[in-house]
Amino acid sequence: MAAGGVLSGFRIIEMAGIGPAPFCGMMLADHGAEVIRVERPGTAPDKRDPLLRSRRSIALDLKDSKAIETLTALARYSDGLIEGYRPGVMERLGLGPDVLIGANPKLVYGRMTGWGQTGPYANAAGHDINYIALSGMLHAVGRAGERPVPPLNLFGDFGGGAMMLAFGMVAAFLHVQRGGAGQVIDCAMTDGAATLGSMIYGFFAKGQWQDERGANILDGAAPFYDTYECADGRYVAVGSIEPQFYALLRQATGTADDPSFDAQYDKGQWSSLKDKFAAIFRMKTREEWCAIMEFGDACFAPVLSLAEAPGHPHNVERGAFIELDGTVQPAPSPRFLGTPAAPPKPYDNANIDTDALLAELGISAG
Repeated sequence: MAAGGVLSGFRIIEMAGIGPAPFCGMMLADHGAEVIRVERPGTAPDKRDPLLRSRRSIALDLKDSKAIETLTALARYSDGLIEGYRPGVMERLGLGPDVLIGANPKLVYGRMTGWGQTGPYANAAGHDINYIALSGMLHAVGRAGERPVPPLNLFGDFGGGAMMLAFGMVAAFLHVQRGGAGQVIDCAMTDGAATLGSMIYGFFAKGQWQDERGANILDGAAPFYDTYECADGRYVAVGSIEPQFYALLRQATGTADDPSFDAQYDKGQWSSLKDKFAAIFRMKTREEWCAIMEFGDACFAPVLSLAEAPGHPHNVERGAFIELDGTVQPAPSPRFLGTPAAPPKPYDNANIDTDALLAELGISAG
């Protein structure tokens, strides 16, 4: 469906699912790959879902042996496949890696799970919160003295899962193009979440990170790296880590001449300094603080809501959000200036093109 783009010419089969596997499919489709979503007959996903954009689709009843033959034939004409089932499900369907890579030795077979294909948890149910709990990362998110806070489902499902699988798929495509064989990618969200935390684990190993919440420079303990409530109940975010940026924060907040703010990295002073900053930020509205600090070097930004973000001037100028059939959604990223892909298209489940797609490839429908 997508024309142009750095992945133009690649065909990927996506076994229909929810969450991270479709996000991986979206990433690949956004950059030009032809992603064919295999739906169950009679399903009707919501076309407003950005994760489903820019796909072609076929409907196959995978309980039917003819449908299994059709999908196996489709794999012969494809570069990759992504699936997000529990370990063993594809094998029981007769569509495991041995079968499909046997049919196409160059096939890249991407497997998305929470726990991975092996290990004591492998066959257990779970969600993002469970996967990041096991990685050590959930323990690190939250305020001092309070319980861990789920960082939405961004850390496991999408950062540690979908993005890792998208990287793995592209890396494996490069391997195949250089003469290598197809292979299986075992992408576990708990593995990926731990990988995302590599810098924090590095700080911890070097004695630069306390193994508790709300006690470190990046977890809300530092007065110069946190959010603050304004007079109108809205919030701003400051991240003035470096001394030169901290100096600008002090100028903007009228604390440049207050000696209590001089020892930026004295953790013993952080709590009292946060109280002082909090009182100062509550003196003006968010827009008033924006007028003072936005677009400068104090490492400042307003905390925008989901409704507000698409209309911010920076996001508007960059085209960070798009509208598809009246639905506002994030635009594809990153940007390839030399080979941009065609604009995304909304998913049209009402136009299942099983017969047409298979006819293009010379495959008879089961």
